[in-house]
Amino acid sequence: MIRKAWWKILSFLLLMYVCSYGFLVEVPKLDDRLQESIRNFFFHVPMWFSMMILLGVSVVYAIKYLRNNKPVYDHYSVAFAITGTLFGFLGLATGAIWANYQWGSPWSGDPKQNGAAIAMLIYLAYFVLRGSMNEEEKKARIGAVYNIFAFFMLFPTLWILPRLTESLHPGGEGSEGNPGLNGKDMDAKMRLVFYPAVIGWTLLGVWISTLKIRYDIIKEQRLAHE
Repeated sequence: MIRKAWWKILSFLLLMYVCSYGFLVEVPKLDDRLQESIRNFFFHVPMWFSMMILLGVSVVYAIKYLRNNKPVYDHYSVAFAITGTLFGFLGLATGAIWANYQWGSPWSGDPKQNGAAIAMLIYLAYFVLRGSMNEEEKKARIGAVYNIFAFFMLFPTLWILPRLTESLHPGGEGSEGNPGLNGKDMDAKMRLVFYPAVIGWTLLGVWISTLKIRYDIIKEQRLAHE
């Protein structure tokens, strides 16, 4: 039992570590504005990393479904899409909190904020699309195709277009906002929290997804026996 649950225990321990040591570790004072708010880096950025991983797993299972037409792959794809989207909204929420302290407003129309919002709306449309169809096979097949489209739309909305325009975020063209939080800024002490945070949040996302998958499969089996 413990052997099967080791990664769940690891997720719990890592997140407990992040949520405690993340507020105690010494952080670099990059400028007078960031100060202690930089600790949100341990939550905001790992949320997006975890989102990309979870949505990546979702699209892999969408492709598997299109190739093999097995309903279980659709269950996996939907569950990871739901959890990934949830983490995306958590990334938006933690970003808004940080922006409120850093820029004076939770939403300033920054290109990266707008791009993230568009990406989440694209994924919300995925769930609306699935909910609009009653035929399970049609729902799964069209949903899988749209899932692939939605995943690849993450790259221009989150990574490409925001970097080509002026942004308050670091890394944007002509950025006049925060200094870039690059590898030099994230010193060894911050790395001790950041990387465990990415692993911990990702494992939690996998945990939530597997619970959703088990629920859907049990529900499907009950309906089949009725």
